[in-house]
Amino acid sequence: MLTVLHVAYSLAIAGPDVAGGAEHILTELDHALVRAGHHSVVVACQGSRVHGTLRATPAVTGPITDAVREAAWAAHRRAITEALDRWPVDVVHLHGLDFPHYLPPPGTPTLATLHLPPTWYPTDALDAGRPRTYLHCVSESQRRACPPSPALLPTIGNGVRLERFAPARTRGRFVVALGRICPEKGYHLALDAARRAGAPMLLAGQLFGYEAHERYYHTEIVPRLDAARRFVGPVGGARKRWLLGAARCLLVPSLVSETSSLVAMEALASGTPVVAFPAGALPEIVEHGVTGFLVRDVDEMAAAIAAVGELDSDACRAAARERFSVDRMARQYLERYAWLARATPATAAVPAPAPREVPAAPEVPAAPTSSPAPAGSFAHASRWGER
Repeated sequence: MLTVLHVAYSLAIAGPDVAGGAEHILTELDHALVRAGHHSVVVACQGSRVHGTLRATPAVTGPITDAVREAAWAAHRRAITEALDRWPVDVVHLHGLDFPHYLPPPGTPTLATLHLPPTWYPTDALDAGRPRTYLHCVSESQRRACPPSPALLPTIGNGVRLERFAPARTRGRFVVALGRICPEKGYHLALDAARRAGAPMLLAGQLFGYEAHERYYHTEIVPRLDAARRFVGPVGGARKRWLLGAARCLLVPSLVSETSSLVAMEALASGTPVVAFPAGALPEIVEHGVTGFLVRDVDEMAAAIAAVGELDSDACRAAARERFSVDRMARQYLERYAWLARATPATAAVPAPAPREVPAAPEVPAAPTSSPAPAGSFAHASRWGER
């Protein structure tokens, strides 16, 4: 039996239906370990929901300042030390952007999954100098952006619970965008595209207490909302699944190099095409002209909204089944944990596979704009679900 110590981002709650991709992956791996008969210990903020053993650190409320971050790092360091003293941990698995601030002391093999673009991490993150410390990426485009390092192990792509997602009984005329409400996600551009296409839109997601995020919401999102384009706040569970299964398409207008996109995988599992900017790993997820469209600007996104009706929902679901299973992801991680637990410094070098080349996206075909649909709201889902 393995004992794996997962460490979440110091400011985030882990559990089902959380907003962050890193926390979602941590939750799935925690569940997979317990299901396979192993022991999972999770260091995460109070309020987290786990299948294994939770070592809770204080939850963060209110504005996130430098002092708040320092306190959160110190709490994580204490919780990690206590967990290592209490249990015979085989592997420590770090998931947070800020992991260099609470690296465990030398000894236990430690893996850090780089869930975000490499340039977002502290300068010393990719060369921590700690023995038996390893890194890996979640997509090949992300891996190509990393500087060469003997600590960088082969990529493990993300996965989602395919069985939870399916097309809604009636697909609506509205489009949807889901995720953290922050400048780099570019949701103001999705709202512009939906307006140009004459399509109603629901924007769902978590607004965290960062000053830049709140300023973006009030200056870029609120002025673009109207009766047909609404912000519905955080969604999860059945409400999220309904949104993805009933929408005409998912919009992903990211302005940064996305390392992955769980919501795009979930949309495809729901049979819903994805219209996205070709940012980072999105061309690895969306097959242009088959499971969605890769577009360059608001005008092309508006045209693609009208064109998605030509795409086959079954092709979207087939692509998700073939490539984005959480079971495949969990199996690869469990194999990696076992390797790390038995590896010694003399046997720890793992050759990295050659990166898979992703073809450039072809042009998006021109399409007429769709006619406006009646306005509605999430509280009156049936109106949004009508064709």
